[in-house]
Amino acid sequence: MNTMTYLGYAASIVYSDDDGCFIGHIAGIKDQVGFHGQSVIELKSAFHEAVDDYLEACSAVGKSPQKPFSGKLMLRISEALHARVAQKAQVQGKSINQWIAELLAWELSDTSEEETRFLLSNKANRKHLEKSIRQYRNR
Repeated sequence: MNTMTYLGYAASIVYSDDDGCFIGHIAGIKDQVGFHGQSVIELKSAFHEAVDDYLEACSAVGKSPQKPFSGKLMLRISEALHARVAQKAQVQGKSINQWIAELLAWELSDTSEEETRFLLSNKANRKHLEKSIRQYRNR
C-alpha cells in the first residue's frame, strides 16, 4: 500500500462518488485538517497546502503542531507471550524493544530505506537481524 506523505504527515484519503472527488485529512493527529482534489495531482497539491497551512496556523497561535506518531508503541499481550518474547530477545542479546522493532520493520513490506539503514547500521545489529528473520520465517 502506498501512502501520500509530506513533512512526516500522512494522508487518509477516500473517494466520494457523491462529490466526484477525493477527500482527505491528515492522519494520526487529533486536529481535524482536511483537503480535497479532483485528481491525484490536485489532491497531492491540496495535501501539501493543508500541511503547510496547519504548521503556519500552529505557529501563528503559539501552539506546537501535533506529531503524527511519537515513536512509542504500547502493547497489551498475555503474560505467557510477554515471557516468550523476553526470552527470545535475551537469547539474541537484545532488548525486547529492539527485538520487536526489528521484526516489525522487516515484516512490513514498505520499510523505509532510513529504517533499514538504521537497523543494519552495525555488524551486531545486522547479524542479530538476519538471525531473527531466519528464525521468524522458519517458525
